[in-house]
Amino acid sequence: MRITVLGGCGAWPAAGQACSGYLVEHDGFHVLVDPGYATLPRLLDLMPAERVDAVLVSHGHPDHCSDLNPLLRARALGDAPPAALPVHAPPGALDAVLALDNARMLAGSFTLHDLEPGTPREIGPFRLDAFALPHHVPNAGLRLTAGGRVVAYTGDTGPSADLVTLAAGADLLVAEATYPLRVPDEDAPYLSSALDAGRTAAAAGVARLLLTHLWPGTPPEPALAAAAESYDGDLDVATAGLVTEV
Repeated sequence: MRITVLGGCGAWPAAGQACSGYLVEHDGFHVLVDPGYATLPRLLDLMPAERVDAVLVSHGHPDHCSDLNPLLRARALGDAPPAALPVHAPPGALDAVLALDNARMLAGSFTLHDLEPGTPREIGPFRLDAFALPHHVPNAGLRLTAGGRVVAYTGDTGPSADLVTLAAGADLLVAEATYPLRVPDEDAPYLSSALDAGRTAAAAGVARLLLTHLWPGTPPEPALAAAAESYDGDLDVATAGLVTEV
């Protein structure tokens, strides 16, 4: 599997950056995970919109799904519109972004599938397992398996015993780490720190940890240091353009 980071900012894209977005490839099949703010131009630097084979959305906050709208426009309004794009998301998560256009404009450009935690599904060469994780809105942790390799992604999440199950033995864990050491009390049930991510990665025995969703303008060094307090494996921060082979 090959994973390309399109963006890793939380909340809004810092100058020259993008919010959450990851392109996962295996055997020529391309899955776009979380098309957040400003991710589409970065995707189009890599491939045309019609080459995306499926989209996975962890939750409905716009920093994780807003660029689904221009992606669908690029496909629906092109000279040769491709087949409908399968889009997988928690129920109702995409109501707002899909309402940005008149339904006729995007008619036939996508098929919407509700993510069902506990029910594996096949998406091209990938097996997808979804996990319900705590956030301000329904959030699905995503575990993709293909070719004997595993990539796990938390979306945005607070503390949960399911995080270790999601990440167990993964070759790569992409983990939300909005704050370096401590999440403010009001958000503590719904968000994670880099310290939390390191503990999860260590408990799950993952081979590589990629911290993402850092607050815009946050330097990476405090997050890396916090995660390294408990995790001694390969460690990095998700920045646009970073490519990982697993």
